[in-house]
Amino acid sequence: MSSFATYLIGFLILIVGLAFGAYLLNVPQTWIIVGIIILIGIGVLMATSRTRPRDPPPPGSGPQPPAG
Repeated sequence: MSSFATYLIGFLILIVGLAFGAYLLNVPQTWIIVGIIILIGIGVLMATSRTRPRDPPPPGSGPQPPAG
């Protein structure tokens, strides 16, 4: 399983826990759904930025030999 999938599964478990807690606190269902949608979007953004492979440096940008 990729680290992206693992991150999203963990984030979804967190969202389910928060939604259940909000339900127990009698938060209106509309606001629970809005919160879930927002948290899913944040989770995808965070998982993408944390698991994205870094771009290789452009050619010629490495260490330069000493001049002289």
